Amino acid sequence: MSAISERRERERAHRHQLIITAARELAETEGWEAVTTRRLAERVEYSQPVLYSHFDGKDAIVSAVALDGFGELAAHLRRARQSAPGAALRAVCRAYLEFATERPALYQAMFILPTNLKFASAETPPPLRAGFDEFVSCFPPDNARRELFAEVVWSALHGMAVLSDSGRIPPDKQEERLDLLVTRIAGT
Repeated sequence: MSAISERRERERAHRHQLIITAARELAETEGWEAVTTRRLAERVEYSQPVLYSHFDGKDAIVSAVALDGFGELAAHLRRARQSAPGAALRAVCRAYLEFATERPALYQAMFILPTNLKFASAETPPPLRAGFDEFVSCFPPDNARRELFAEVVWSALHGMAVLSDSGRIPPDKQEERLDLLVTRIAGT
């Protein structure tokens, strides 16, 4: 590869990330309905055709934002798990709920809005698998059903995050729900 084509590839990667970052910032400040190709083109100072050379449309942009988010979530959960070896599951669960609360638009992209990301399949992107593996790592390696336990815990946390964010369950009971999940359902 020539120096010119390497530079072009770096510039393309930079533009790609710039669009993702702009979409995420716009969604966090104004909501996902405000994220349009026209608004993004204005924000990143590129034409709409340039945006379409990177992404097929809004769903593809949301998928790219979600993928970035899964990388962040995995790192956040890993730090929590490693910082609390005796209480890893509780720390990971709390970190998950904090992530969802602190980054609502990102969480929407990851779990609510339509994306082309595949879960629980051979095509699952590594950042998604890494986040899930942090839950799996909280259970003993000799537990043959630890992936099932991880799925149930993740599902319960997702329900708590969505129901709490929508005001359908009171936020002041979050710690009590977390305690019930960790002590009763997960058996720790």
